[in-house]
Amino acid sequence: MKKIIAKPFLKWAGGKSQIIDKIRKMLPVETVGRNFTYIESFVGGGAVLFWMLENFPNMDKVVINDVNSDLINSYKTIKYNVNELICLLKEWENEYHKMSDDEKSKKEYYYSKRSLFNLRTSHMTEQTALLIFLNRTCFNGLYRVNRKNEFNVPIGSYKKPRICNEPNLRAVSEVLKKVEILNLDFAETLNYAERNTFFYFDPPYKPLSETSSFNSYAKDEFDDNEQIRLKQFCDTLNILGHKWMLSNSDVRGKDKNNHFFDELYEAYHINRIKARRNINANPDKRGKLTELLIVNYASDKQFQTVNEEKSSQG
Repeated sequence: MKKIIAKPFLKWAGGKSQIIDKIRKMLPVETVGRNFTYIESFVGGGAVLFWMLENFPNMDKVVINDVNSDLINSYKTIKYNVNELICLLKEWENEYHKMSDDEKSKKEYYYSKRSLFNLRTSHMTEQTALLIFLNRTCFNGLYRVNRKNEFNVPIGSYKKPRICNEPNLRAVSEVLKKVEILNLDFAETLNYAERNTFFYFDPPYKPLSETSSFNSYAKDEFDDNEQIRLKQFCDTLNILGHKWMLSNSDVRGKDKNNHFFDELYEAYHINRIKARRNINANPDKRGKLTELLIVNYASDKQFQTVNEEKSSQG
């Protein structure tokens, strides 16, 4: 029987599946080449997590964290109670598909689930099922909350979306058995580091413009002050000898006079890579951009591909 490789179970803005190969080529060989601890302080949809779990069985310890409680509860539910979750999702998928030609009933069903989710009074498994249902049926698969922590994305136009991917949920549940799951401020993940630890950071991206912000993953905004606090945390890790990689938007690619990250991380290695952004209300604004991969280590082998890319761009 063919092994199912665990993949992200949620659509998530800024997912890293498309740039995994570039991340792979920039990993710190001296750290991941032996037994090590892996920590993701902003796990999000988990694309990098699941890739690491598949490709590095030599990880002694794996720790994931996110400030978004809804998201972290979903990881815990899948780890500990996947059977009940699958039963709920199958039931709701069947009900929703029966309404595929009845737009009014579909809307009523969707918005009733959204209202129930926002009450946050359901037990954790049902709350996770609600999150996955909304993620699979809402507009563009976007997770967004307002300052009241209310999910406010309207219904999508999918006729019969796949709401319950049972094989993947079971695969995710299996690999999460070796993962410690936290719901803390990112700086507290330092308490889980060991001697040979690699941190990967994928924080909410700094918006490229005032109208392009998709960092409303939690009720509290991840603003410039938080970006600076994260850099200071990276400084601490650097002093302690831990290796880290950080992803973020390339604001200079949008505005050549915006040197926010170039100045903030000037002491480290800043690499610009091509990526595609698919989540935008305006299809004309979806397309290839440059993003940043910043690290506190370097080697000729690791950066050969990145430097070739820079050269091709002039």
